[in-house]
Amino acid sequence: MRELMARWPSWAGYAAAGWSLGYGVLGLFWALGGGGFPFGRGDPDWEPGLSVLGEATGEGAAPLIAVLGVLGSLAGAAIARGVRRGRAVLLGFAWIAAVTLTVVVTDNRVLMLVAYAPVLVVFAFTGVPGGQPMSDLVSWPRVNLFVVLVGGLLWALAALAYQRRTAGVCGRCGRGEGGPARWATAEGARRWGVWAVAVAAAVPALYEASRFAWAAGVPLGITEEFWQWLDRSGLRWGGLFLSLMGLAGAVLTLGLVQRWGEVFPRWVWFRAGRPVPPMLAVVPASFVSVIVFSGGLAYWRLHVANGALGDWDMWAIWAPSLLWPLWGVALAAATLAYYLRRRAACRSCGRGARNVVWSGSRA
Repeated sequence: MRELMARWPSWAGYAAAGWSLGYGVLGLFWALGGGGFPFGRGDPDWEPGLSVLGEATGEGAAPLIAVLGVLGSLAGAAIARGVRRGRAVLLGFAWIAAVTLTVVVTDNRVLMLVAYAPVLVVFAFTGVPGGQPMSDLVSWPRVNLFVVLVGGLLWALAALAYQRRTAGVCGRCGRGEGGPARWATAEGARRWGVWAVAVAAAVPALYEASRFAWAAGVPLGITEEFWQWLDRSGLRWGGLFLSLMGLAGAVLTLGLVQRWGEVFPRWVWFRAGRPVPPMLAVVPASFVSVIVFSGGLAYWRLHVANGALGDWDMWAIWAPSLLWPLWGVALAAATLAYYLRRRAACRSCGRGARNVVWSGSRA
């Protein structure tokens, strides 16, 4: 598996082409009257602003999905083969597909399902309190968002591999003959990475503070009547759970510039003193940055559509989530800085310095 992942530039284009063809077949199925179209008013979670495809219909959107699926399969195959003719068109198609699928079509439900994943695992064995079917929590329209997100990530890999291949740099690490720019050196990345980590850890603090206050019985940023409803419904404890998850995420984010983020600390007894594999931090942090950014865009749409902006008696409901796109960007930047500091000499091209495990200050 490790060798397969190391060879991602060679298969990313084919994987994106295969995903596009498969989703295009789904589009054809829906266009021919098949059930399960996951967008539009048929979505059980539908509300104004939730999805950019909230008004889509099977009759109108499904044929377009089918056509784009075919075009994507052809473009992905051309990218995988390294076709240089029409490079700008292929590269533009790939990056547009990546951005559209990862952060435009998806919405905050991906973030919610990821955050509640531990609880959902428990519910799978114990049943959902109140007798609600598990299928209502993990419905097909929600699962479809993960399918779309996977497609977007595959297209991002395909675009990156093709861009590097046709630019004459190493497909695996992106290094060229001239060496990295100053900002991409280990020292340069450390300087700006510290600021990115600070923002990525600070932005969710407003959300977490309000939810901790609610759990403690303080209606911070909401009316007393609304807090009473949260208390009666038990939802204040759900907010506390999300805040605890956010707090854990903030601590892990700080690890991107701490020694224990590069060398396992003593309390991880079975790995203590050994280097932390860079991808152990880079992969999940990159994934979270994408779904946080997408979720933040969805909250903007929801708040604008529902006219919640400016309701200062209830600012804790809407204000913190408006900063989530910034959170996503900052976390992505912090993750990139961590990767640039931790990457070793490339096994494919041999470029790059020997990996330095801890490059932080010892003062």
